Amino acid sequence: MDATDFPDDLVQVQHAWNATYDALAAPRPRDTTALRRRLLRLSVRLCRHLHWKTVPSASAARTLLRQLTRARGVVRAA
Repeated sequence: MDATDFPDDLVQVQHAWNATYDALAAPRPRDTTALRRRLLRLSVRLCRHLHWKTVPSASAARTLLRQLTRARGVVRAA
């Protein structure tokens, strides 16, 4: 498996996490409680994804996933 070959569901969760984080970081966000809860749920899904057990360095792979989803800004089709 290529280092940049992440499962589509994992990319989508990371993209949703980024969007939620950005919404929470915006000036005067609306419904911060809901955003924080969503961020927490997404964080758990990211952390517990089975993909991390298949890579030699999960820490490096997580960093790469964050960088790639920020750079692309779009989700691959599922």
